[in-house]
Amino acid sequence: MGKIRHIAYRAADVEAMANFFVGALGMSITQRRKNRAIDLSDGSINITVLPLRGTGPNGEKEHQGIDHIGFSVENDEEASRRLEAAGASKIATIELGSSAHYEAKFKGPEGIVVDIGKWIGTEPVTK
Repeated sequence: MGKIRHIAYRAADVEAMANFFVGALGMSITQRRKNRAIDLSDGSINITVLPLRGTGPNGEKEHQGIDHIGFSVENDEEASRRLEAAGASKIATIELGSSAHYEAKFKGPEGIVVDIGKWIGTEPVTK
């Protein structure tokens, strides 16, 4: 079973949103990225606050709020096969030069984007 380990949130004011999660909920900042994104963790789950870009990769208007959800799984290859068998299509693979950050992105029903991977500040999936 996959475990939710990553939630990406698009914000008009990345700093203010990150400060909200830190001040109100005690999350810790794990990294600030060059693209202005800020990664936070509660020790188990990562929240990445992403800046609004105006439009998405396919020209669609971006909105504030949840952008995508990431799951860590025991076997990435098996999870990829199951996602594709359920009708999802792989749209990207991202590696940020660290074994602590990897994600394969899939687009599923109603355009939902689901990642499988690993993120800084997340708890590993164990059997």
